[in-house]
Amino acid sequence: MPPVGLVLLAVSSVQIGGALAKTVFDELGPGGTVFLRVAFAAALLGAVWRPRVTGLGRRDLGLVVLFGVSLAGMNGSFYLALDRLPLGVAVTLEFVGPLAVAIAGSRRALDALWVVLAAAGIVLLAGPVGGGIDAAGAFFALLAGAFWAAYIVLSTRVGRAFEGGTGLALAMVVASAVLVAPGVLDAGEELLDARLLALGAAVAMLSSAIPYSLELEALRRLPQRVFGVLMSLEPAVAAAAGFVVLGEVLDARELLAIALVVTASAGATRTAEMVPRDG
Repeated sequence: MPPVGLVLLAVSSVQIGGALAKTVFDELGPGGTVFLRVAFAAALLGAVWRPRVTGLGRRDLGLVVLFGVSLAGMNGSFYLALDRLPLGVAVTLEFVGPLAVAIAGSRRALDALWVVLAAAGIVLLAGPVGGGIDAAGAFFALLAGAFWAAYIVLSTRVGRAFEGGTGLALAMVVASAVLVAPGVLDAGEELLDARLLALGAAVAMLSSAIPYSLELEALRRLPQRVFGVLMSLEPAVAAAAGFVVLGEVLDARELLAIALVVTASAGATRTAEMVPRDG
């Protein structure tokens, strides 16, 4: 398959995983769902990379903990947003984080255009006072974006300090530990239900294992900037997944807002750094 097709499949897998996760919120809640996703992903990455804690210095351990907290915050906040917002809207607001990282420190006049387009999209999504999207949902989506920005910065450092995916595997264990309490409080004994465990494993595969593998292969044959532009399609793909899987219909204003943010993100990543995948 061409590398562009691999990236598009990866993006679709992530958003289908998000849509599937939302279908079990009534039984597991966002806390229980995100805990299962991260825990299964941690188990899978641990089996693949078999990371070792022994021999790590205090600085590396601290870096892993920070990375794990950013992963927990990013995924936990996003699922709280997803509980209150349509999938396409939540992903669009979350994308403000990586967009900010892409244009941070830039002095190019062109990047100011991307900021204006993204800001216009956010204002459109907010809608009129008292009649727009859920305020708490918007807050959690933007918070997830902030954690995503932190993840991007920390992932660069972790990539330099650890071989392969060992740093990510260790960070996933930390993230799982952080999410245990809210997961148990939200889901309770439902975490022992075999059907829900299977769905949690499916969400982890769709949202983490499958897209990570596809993107890794695509990056071997695709320039990073092209990869970043393709990744910028995530809000649009999320809107489509929300419609097909969840029946979430967005109005013209929301669709225009998503288009503006996609354009801003694609433009920014075309002229700046690649936007890394979330956890």
